[in-house]
Amino acid sequence: MRPTGRDVAPYLLAAITPNQISMASMAMAACAGASFWLAGLADAGLRAALLLAAALFCQLRLLCNLFDGMVAIEGGKQAPDGPFWNEFPDRVADILILVGAGYGAGVPALGWAAAALAVLTAYTRELGRACGLPADFSGPMAKQHRMAVITAAAVLSLLEPLWHGHNEVLVFALWLIAAGAALTALRRAATVVRALRAH
Repeated sequence: MRPTGRDVAPYLLAAITPNQISMASMAMAACAGASFWLAGLADAGLRAALLLAAALFCQLRLLCNLFDGMVAIEGGKQAPDGPFWNEFPDRVADILILVGAGYGAGVPALGWAAAALAVLTAYTRELGRACGLPADFSGPMAKQHRMAVITAAAVLSLLEPLWHGHNEVLVFALWLIAAGAALTALRRAATVVRALRAH
């Protein structure tokens, strides 16, 4: 009899730890960032393949983020260092992807700015938690929104030859992420200040 997903799932839960999945998310992000960077150096044919690879690896990064929590909870594999591996790889992944996209689009400073502001959104959320407040995952440019924007930009960049463009879509996406992340950090910071003043 052919095994089903339900049959295989217990073996996966037994073989893989949440922390390993979190580590894999950094590997996926590194592949995405490298794909973006190399796409900026490649000819038209290879560039298209690399942009598709970047989009795929961005989504695999998100799947890792989803599965690590599922394995931890459903598999009963919460570890003492789990909170570290739940947060640290996400910050590394944001930097690898956005900086890679910046170098690939020929605007490294913009890539670094978008990455720094992405990290700031998470820092502001964790600052609120350190002050005893609930975690604030509000947008408009939270993690899933950033990954949606950069994934869509990678795919839409494939259409640039139609108007003889080159990297305009990625540059626009990085500006959108940077501005949205700055707004998100300010919004979360304002929420923290209001909550602290209300106590």
